[in-house]
Amino acid sequence: MAAVSLIDRIRYAPFHAQLVVTRRCNLSCGYCSEFDDHSDPVAYELLRGRIDKLAELGTLSLEFTGGEPLMQPRLFDLVEYATRHSHRFVQRKMITNAYLLNADKVKRLNDAGLTHMQISLDGVETNDVTVKVLRPLRRKLAAVAANARFKVTLSAVIGAAPSDEVVEIVDFAEQHGFRPRVLLLHDADGQIRLTSEQLALFRNVQQRLGQRFEEAHDYRGRLMSGQPAPFRCRAGARYLYVDELGDVVWCSQTRNLFRKPLLQYGPADLAEQFRTRKPCSETCTVGCVRNDSKLDEWRSQDLPYDAPMRLPVIQPGAAGA
Repeated sequence: MAAVSLIDRIRYAPFHAQLVVTRRCNLSCGYCSEFDDHSDPVAYELLRGRIDKLAELGTLSLEFTGGEPLMQPRLFDLVEYATRHSHRFVQRKMITNAYLLNADKVKRLNDAGLTHMQISLDGVETNDVTVKVLRPLRRKLAAVAANARFKVTLSAVIGAAPSDEVVEIVDFAEQHGFRPRVLLLHDADGQIRLTSEQLALFRNVQQRLGQRFEEAHDYRGRLMSGQPAPFRCRAGARYLYVDELGDVVWCSQTRNLFRKPLLQYGPADLAEQFRTRKPCSETCTVGCVRNDSKLDEWRSQDLPYDAPMRLPVIQPGAAGA
């Protein structure tokens, strides 16, 4: 299949794709639904083919995820391979829990061409739910700060640990030159389940970070106020999540709602999913999907989820959506 045309890229192509390189993780956080403790890494040649396909679809930003991406033995090779597509992938990113990082691996990621890393921490001290916390990771994060040539976002998660620890993580991020970010713990369906104490913390952190906290039209503020925050979700188009099987699904929390093999994906699929209304959008907390959807909020979304239709491949000069 030929690469997506320029006009199709402008209308529907992915701003951001997340590619699962292994479902296995070295941790077992009690709230997480995105890992296992036994599967083999996805084969390197399969992942190369998926990277090629994402480039063909016109993807601007590629992010390696898991599980824990650093459990993929060819991760550095994959980042380097994606960098060869830099005319397509303007950004090459990864998400990690940081436990397997050290100075040497950070330098190898520099050399491979990584541009962004995202690390999220659930708190400062370990608890019954998680060990993905600041105390055991301070030295590793300091090594990242000292050696990384890529941008690092350090996220705290409201809802996974005692509330006062979130502020300490924000302080640590700012002290080490990381971009501080605060996420909201969501359940396996991508929905919020927070206590009144956690809601108060949310408002405190929101005031401190100001505009840095107001992503995607401040959807968090609306959800925390008890209001729905509907948006025209462009998952399956502007945002692609490619699981370990090589299937495109809307996001990691909706793997049972839509599924199609990436290698069979084309311009008609991007257009269809761009126009399909998603039933979970009003209370969705998946920030990357919302951020990748906000530019197209003014454009219509006229296909119902329960009766999707196949669209022809859009030709240059065809009527706009």
